Amino acid sequence: MMRHRQLLLATTCLWALSCASLLSSSTPDGAGLLRVSLNKNRLDREALTAAKVARKQDSRLLGAANGGDEIPLVDYLNTQYFGVVGIGTPPQNFTVIFDTGSSNLWVPSSKCYFSIACYIHHRYKSAKSSTYKADGETCKISYGSGSIVGFFSKDNVLVGDLVVKGQKFIETRREPSVSFILGKFDGILGLGYPEISVGKAPPIWQSMQEQKLLADNVFSFWLNRNPDAPSGGELVFGGVDPERFKGEHTYVPVSRKGYWQFNMGDLLIDGHSTGFCAKGCAAIADSGTSLLAGPTAIVAQVNHAIGAEGILSTECKEVVSQYGEMILNLLIAQTDPQKVCSQIGLCMFDGSHSVSEGIESVVGKENLGSDVMCSACQMAVVWIENQLRENKTKELILQYANQLCERLPSPNGESTVSCNQISKMPNLAFTIANKTFTLTPEQYIVKLEQGGQTVCISGFMAFDIPPPRGPLWILGDVFMGAYHTVFDFGKDRIGFAKSA
Repeated sequence: MMRHRQLLLATTCLWALSCASLLSSSTPDGAGLLRVSLNKNRLDREALTAAKVARKQDSRLLGAANGGDEIPLVDYLNTQYFGVVGIGTPPQNFTVIFDTGSSNLWVPSSKCYFSIACYIHHRYKSAKSSTYKADGETCKISYGSGSIVGFFSKDNVLVGDLVVKGQKFIETRREPSVSFILGKFDGILGLGYPEISVGKAPPIWQSMQEQKLLADNVFSFWLNRNPDAPSGGELVFGGVDPERFKGEHTYVPVSRKGYWQFNMGDLLIDGHSTGFCAKGCAAIADSGTSLLAGPTAIVAQVNHAIGAEGILSTECKEVVSQYGEMILNLLIAQTDPQKVCSQIGLCMFDGSHSVSEGIESVVGKENLGSDVMCSACQMAVVWIENQLRENKTKELILQYANQLCERLPSPNGESTVSCNQISKMPNLAFTIANKTFTLTPEQYIVKLEQGGQTVCISGFMAFDIPPPRGPLWILGDVFMGAYHTVFDFGKDRIGFAKSA
């Protein structure tokens, strides 16, 4: 059962259970501070199957808003934390995902006639709201798990006990992806920056800020990772709940507005550098992604260290066999690591520009550097360079690289582990603001329910974004569950502290 290599790691956990009985509770805590309880569903086999069907509908990752100018987030809808908001007067309730990886609020429209997804979810009826204001501007948003087409409207939005007046949101008229048919959520409430908002609609926190509804210009997430706990967690607007974290928050400035993006350092396995992000990587704190997504070169090292079973990559082993010694010699000769693969003829991109005449840039165009052999070479360079620092012999270095090839995840990113071995796995740690944020095996291994039994999977999945936007990490619910996260839009910074 744990041997099924076709399991899809990042699953849309909402798809397993009905949301018909969900109620969003909120508790006001003085003026301008609002607590919103989060609900969650357990991961199970049914959710995995639903996610796999949805994934097959998308042949490639789709760009986010604004013509793909921003980084497309993989597995956008894979979250298990959600709540209920009301739109209109009197409020019409909708189950929404609170997502820091997007910025628009959208729900199905009563004018959605030709999409099955709309008929099996709650639909907004503008005629039944006394505070509705027409807008009419049409729009389309494409995600990794499907697209929506609709038009803008304005109405009051009830978030817990806060009424946000005249909020611009999207009424969807088409939801063609099977993702939305299978999804038990009605819509999305985006909490990203306005820079990635379609139609320049202000995210709900910006509207709260402008209407002076908050005590402080922050919102914070506490995600309850206890699968048996009745509460899924808590989203607080206007402040933080001191009972939900330990110690002090470590803050890091937002490096690029749009997603909640910041600069992070290395990932350590039992205190040892994985090399790829030793000089820094970009990262995004994303409540809308269940797992941790990062460069394949590091994910393979993690899978090797924890004994995860990935799909054997013939191309990777071929590169190590045929070119491994050449890569090793070039690195010993102090060749720039980014130029090694182009020098041996496996890549058309040397890390700064194309080596093929007439191609100005591969970023945003056809990514020649994403060719399988090129990608395998680039990973081999990282692994070999990392082992050189350890003063290993040539034989041990090439043997190690060959072993990592065997730990490469499948195209869907799945990697299973033995549940009995969790206690023997190493700690992993991210370096953020020169501080170490450790994840124990119990925190980075995700347990799935399957036929009444438990399947364990690695919380790490492969996701490669080339320079200059990458390398990139997406720190999803696995990380945010371990670390209480503050999104400070007043000071454009993100804070992390151990969850209580």
